[in-house]
Amino acid sequence: LFLAVCAVGIGGTFQYGYNVSIINAPTQHIHKFLNETWTSRYHKELNPDLLTFLWSVIASVFSLGGLCGALIGGSMAIRLGRKGALLMNNVIAILASILMGISFPTGLFELLIAGRFLIGINSGIGLCVQPLYIGEFAPKHLRGGLAMGTSIFLTGGILTGQIIGLRELLGGEKHWPLLLSSSCVPALAQLLFLPWFPESPRYLLIDRGDELSCAKALKRFHGSSEYLREMEDIQRECFALDGEKPKKPWQLFTDRGVRWQLITVIVMTMGQQLSGINAIYFYATYVFQQAGILAEKIPYVTLGTGVCECLTALSCGLLIDYVGRRYLIIGGYLLMTLWCTVLTFSLTYQELYSWVPYMSMMCVFAFILSFGLGPGGITNTLTAELFVQSSRPAAYMIAGTVSWISFFTVGMLFPFIVNGLKQYCFVVFLLECFFVAAFIFLIIPETKNKSFLEIKKEFHKLNFGRNA
Repeated sequence: LFLAVCAVGIGGTFQYGYNVSIINAPTQHIHKFLNETWTSRYHKELNPDLLTFLWSVIASVFSLGGLCGALIGGSMAIRLGRKGALLMNNVIAILASILMGISFPTGLFELLIAGRFLIGINSGIGLCVQPLYIGEFAPKHLRGGLAMGTSIFLTGGILTGQIIGLRELLGGEKHWPLLLSSSCVPALAQLLFLPWFPESPRYLLIDRGDELSCAKALKRFHGSSEYLREMEDIQRECFALDGEKPKKPWQLFTDRGVRWQLITVIVMTMGQQLSGINAIYFYATYVFQQAGILAEKIPYVTLGTGVCECLTALSCGLLIDYVGRRYLIIGGYLLMTLWCTVLTFSLTYQELYSWVPYMSMMCVFAFILSFGLGPGGITNTLTAELFVQSSRPAAYMIAGTVSWISFFTVGMLFPFIVNGLKQYCFVVFLLECFFVAAFIFLIIPETKNKSFLEIKKEFHKLNFGRNA
């Protein structure tokens, strides 16, 4: 099971974290490349406004690709299987790496844009299919911990990208094309290791009706002595679904039986993206400067934020099946509300006392730790648990679409929010965190150690009324 999570994660959410992270290091070098390419091609200087626009396109086209990937990820998982979709997804990553790698020697910045778009598609599919696959092969009592592999590999990808992007490694002027094309390495690793593992047992029995292959897959994942209990659980779900075909995303919006599950996933996914985590990273450099850290040392201090995220994802993976999903995610959002409040005050009175900048610095790390302990990891885990087999791929397509639209919206609007509200932007985020915590407290039942059918029954009263 552990090796399966590693084989799935290296080419899944690791790619997303890695590609979000590595684009920051070569910013100045890509600006120079754009200027030189434009001058040699059109024999005139590149207008500064056009340069900003081209850089924005290179940075944000990744989100557009991610949205496209989220829209097709569920359909790929149904047609090709969970494992087949992930293997096919690596072809997109390798093509993207080639395009980004040859953009500099060929002098075609358009290839860089195309490559970023394709790696965005790869990340969108990975974010959709990886938690779907892990959630389906994990046993009930370990489902939370194994599903946290999604978050652990995502944060591991961010940290790896920060390290590889240091100027001493591939972040220097000579090596930045290699840095952008290095995303082919995790893709090749998954193509090498994932074929050794079976397809999702639930997909084999419920979607394909192949009981023999399902039993073989369960024996591989759970062992010869333990697989029967899980087999019975899958058979009960198969019987309850009574041959129901996988649903399309738009069918979920008209299905009263999943109404509150769908509302929950949309609120949690938007809550995760709009929680203020992007604002924290935006303000981190300013906070570190105010604390007296030299500008050239800030990239190394920023590594600390990546380490924090990684450690909390690992901690959450160890705690989730003991403490439960509700306590961790509600606690995470309430702690983020607290740190937003403290950070608003500390940034307001930054100049008043010499110790205040250090309090701001502490708040940055505390916020990241709180995010990783709850919202960062458990959101994806709950998306897998709230739906039965026929609705799960469509639910991930909807969750992915909401996530990428929120991600893009934050990227577009956030600079204006910061310019308008300054440090008081955190008041907006603390209200949002508090609202999401209250919603989860009132609506979401504990899903620890429950089968997918048991969780569906928990929502039955909400969906159909108390007398149902």
